[in-house]
Amino acid sequence: MPLEIVTVPCLSDNYAFLAHDAASGQTALIDAPEPGPILAELEARGWTLSHVLLTHHHWDHVDGLAGILERHPAKVIGAAADAHRLPPLDQQVSEGDTFEIGGEPVQVLDVSGHTVGHIAFYMPKSAVVFTADSLMALGCGRLFEGTAPQMWASLSKLAALPDETIVCSGHEYTQSNAKFAVTVDPNNAALQQRAADIDRARAAGEPTVPSTLALEKATNPFLRATDPVIQAHLGMENADPVAVFAEIRARKDRF
Repeated sequence: MPLEIVTVPCLSDNYAFLAHDAASGQTALIDAPEPGPILAELEARGWTLSHVLLTHHHWDHVDGLAGILERHPAKVIGAAADAHRLPPLDQQVSEGDTFEIGGEPVQVLDVSGHTVGHIAFYMPKSAVVFTADSLMALGCGRLFEGTAPQMWASLSKLAALPDETIVCSGHEYTQSNAKFAVTVDPNNAALQQRAADIDRARAAGEPTVPSTLALEKATNPFLRATDPVIQAHLGMENADPVAVFAEIRARKDRF
């Protein structure tokens, strides 16, 4: 059976996720923005935390960890490359490593760009990837530490996963991302439909995360730097996709 995935809204616009295996009772938390909502969700479901998976060191993904571990002394797993900036880790992992949650393999992907040392966690049996601030719903993380070539390589790695993969990203930025996306891909009917769906969801107070990789590939301009239509709209026909991606990211930064 696939893991049960629960989205937990935190802070003003963050998401944490719980991944629960009913057979073993193991439950993993992906990122720890703040303890309150996460502890409440665990209590409401009667789940005991067994693992905490950290994607990167930014405060809004780790600051709740100490308060959570006081109640649930779980095993903390994070990137070896980021260990010097993360809370103390019980297990350090790198690109290509695999470990298990409830008997399901969890694959580690290096998705540097937003930060250097940012990782994603891919669970192929459950067809879900936890991307935090690398690939986001209709966007990608700002390049605080990494380079455009790094982020394009990371996004391309994620885009190569199966289309049905559920993308669990770290923030509720989708509505503003959609407003930007239509400025670089204005004639994309799938994007226009998604933007309308997002507006309806947000008006109803509903989350827009997670999404699917198929939907991201069809509508997310940061995955579409090879698209001739977007290239033409930017005046960058036949340009290197890294250069096109960098231009899209620069435009978003100014948006």
